[in-house]
Amino acid sequence: MLLIIALGCAVTAWGSGVIYRVPLVGSINPVSRDLVSRAIAQAEEGQASLLLIELNTPGGLGESMRDIVMAELGAAIPIVVFVGPAGARAASAGVFVTMAADVAAMAPGTNIGAAHPVNLLGGGEEQDETMSEKAVNDSVAFAKSIAEERGRNVEWAEQAVRESSSLTASEALAENVIDLVVADRDELLERLDGYVLPDGRVLATAGLAVQEIRPSLRERLLGYLADPNLVYILFIIGLYGLIYEFFHPGIGFGLAAGGVCLALALLGLQILPVNIVGIVLVLFGVVLMVLDAFTPTNGILTTGGVIALLVGSFTLFNIPSRTIGLSWSTIFITVGTMTALFVFVISKGLLAQRRRPVTGAIGMVGAIGSARTDLDPDGKIVVKGEFWDARSLEGSIHAGDRVMVERLEGRRLFVRRLR
Repeated sequence: MLLIIALGCAVTAWGSGVIYRVPLVGSINPVSRDLVSRAIAQAEEGQASLLLIELNTPGGLGESMRDIVMAELGAAIPIVVFVGPAGARAASAGVFVTMAADVAAMAPGTNIGAAHPVNLLGGGEEQDETMSEKAVNDSVAFAKSIAEERGRNVEWAEQAVRESSSLTASEALAENVIDLVVADRDELLERLDGYVLPDGRVLATAGLAVQEIRPSLRERLLGYLADPNLVYILFIIGLYGLIYEFFHPGIGFGLAAGGVCLALALLGLQILPVNIVGIVLVLFGVVLMVLDAFTPTNGILTTGGVIALLVGSFTLFNIPSRTIGLSWSTIFITVGTMTALFVFVISKGLLAQRRRPVTGAIGMVGAIGSARTDLDPDGKIVVKGEFWDARSLEGSIHAGDRVMVERLEGRRLFVRRLR
């Protein structure tokens, strides 16, 4: 009897006097996966009444989403996902995270849906269609299994994947996709007090403190570096910084700035799904553009470098969605800036090649000076602020007359009177 009473009390009032809250904002990636996993473990260790995940995401990486869903389904404490505030969304991978919660809630003015997977592989049209069908079928089975586990609308879960179906908060409630529509977190916690879960557990939230689980410094840094646009820019700046330092060694500014940018970019490349061929093409394009600044190809290498850089940039990340992937505007602005810079450098180099030499023996020919002594035919002249032995090619030249250098033999200039 005592055991039954104890179990009854445990079912009636689940957890202890604290609610853990973790924000899941932005794309779903390995960083957000680690944050949610840590939050669940910390909430379980603290015997929290529940873990509240406040969700606003355009989607993300499939593997990270599956890890989060597995953590939700295997959690020992109740998981509540709240899509809010107004204007937030649970798109693509966010659909699975929301449906996997013990309690799913949305704020008015939010939406959920569009979970159709995008093919990441290249190849022929038949191969793309086959791989896409396999990816869709796999996602459909995963979505349906989650919906069945949580007692949600299995038919809509399939439509969200196959047809990219989307619902507003009120429509999702009517379609049994979510459990509650609430205006904010306070109303959500008020509605959850006494809420009975399908497994018989009763939530108790009245008067409980809400403790936020904040991202660590490492998670915040990696969260910024999970943006492909930022990683791409850092990668390009880092490469050119090191190249600049190599060809213009000095105080080390290029080495320091380029090294830091490249190190941060490499951290981001470890987080994001990267295509090795894309990295090789980007490096090859940069090398071609740099070589064109030192070889007389009249821009041929720069053209090839721009093409390689563009192709490598478009294939650098295996993230086909432009919402969370590398945007075209970032690629064109970055490549355009680099191209304009190298066209400027090459044009200056070509002008320098065509400019008449002003130093050495060739540079002395045609120079204008003045006779410091009489040249009959030998004497002294001043050219470019220097005294030279000179010989007249046309009789005597008086001191003070202006002369022009015709040629240089050894250390003697041969000159004519300037008329």
